[in-house]
Amino acid sequence: MGFKMGIVGLPNVGKSTLFNALTRTAAAQAANFPFCTIEPNVGEVAVPDPRLDTLAGIAGSKQIIPTRITFVDIAGLVRGASKGEGLGNQFLANIREVDAIAHVLRCFEDGDITHVEGRIDPIADAETIETELMIADMESIERRLANLVRKIKGGDKEAVDQERLLKVAQAALNDGKPARTVKVAEDDRRAWDMLQLLTAKPVLFVCNVEETSAANGNSQSARVEEMARAQGAGVVVISARIEEELAQLPPEDAAMFLEEMGLHEAGLDRLIRAGYDLLGLQTYFTVGPKEARAWTITKGTLAPQAAGVIHGDFERGFIRSETIAYDDYVAGNGEAGAREAGKFRVEGKTYEVKDGDVLHFLFNA
Repeated sequence: MGFKMGIVGLPNVGKSTLFNALTRTAAAQAANFPFCTIEPNVGEVAVPDPRLDTLAGIAGSKQIIPTRITFVDIAGLVRGASKGEGLGNQFLANIREVDAIAHVLRCFEDGDITHVEGRIDPIADAETIETELMIADMESIERRLANLVRKIKGGDKEAVDQERLLKVAQAALNDGKPARTVKVAEDDRRAWDMLQLLTAKPVLFVCNVEETSAANGNSQSARVEEMARAQGAGVVVISARIEEELAQLPPEDAAMFLEEMGLHEAGLDRLIRAGYDLLGLQTYFTVGPKEARAWTITKGTLAPQAAGVIHGDFERGFIRSETIAYDDYVAGNGEAGAREAGKFRVEGKTYEVKDGDVLHFLFNA
């Protein structure tokens, strides 16, 4: 599995420019007017991981298959969206379908690009969208609670649990806090996720700065970083214009361009890494002469469930996993060397897969 990240923001903050750069396409129309992105544009990109190339080189793999991340460019939101203003209803429906929200904030000055509210204030922009999402959640909760009354009177245990969780979320929202600030017991996690509350989505703030601030940020992005720390959210500083230029360059020229700009890596790499951290994701590998492949799982995933990411039959018939840590595979120059060094392990159903593990699963068909 990869993951799906929704790119959101007020109109004219640079999110469609960023989307175009990230997906190496011109599918999202970047234009200087609100609602230029009327349908959500979806693009997939490979997750960069140099470890995969290293493993493929050692194993002589004919094919390299990275894991992928899906970006969804969602129509710009305006104040009043929770009441259907602008493209509000469409925005709210699209955002329910993503795993996390990349909230693009305008942290640059440019007199040629208008701001929908006539000022440059990324904190106020963030609050505008957060407020609209909170209002939408509050109204959704009120409707759901009203619909549960009859079921609760009939003794429906699932309805009782749902009411309890909805009221916990409602209390947080009434206190001016998004649903993601609620601490949810592990036993309630599945039911909580099924509520699909908009403000329960993990948030990554993306500070879109001018080219000269791409390496170190600016005073506006510093304000956003402070806000993100207070909220326990992720934050990445990116220049959408630089990413747009990078997208059009061959790899060798792109590396030189990054160096000239004082950047160590592309914004895409930083954005994906921050997204992985935000969602608690990690990667394991399968390697052989035919292909070297990366697979994305959540941290804490046990071996049978990791096998299930490849195919449901692998999980259902799981017997064991043959396991080599990435560093041990490289140090041994492959499986044979790792075996000789005593770094080849056989793990059972309770093994918690680690980031970088090279795995081979045995299962009953």
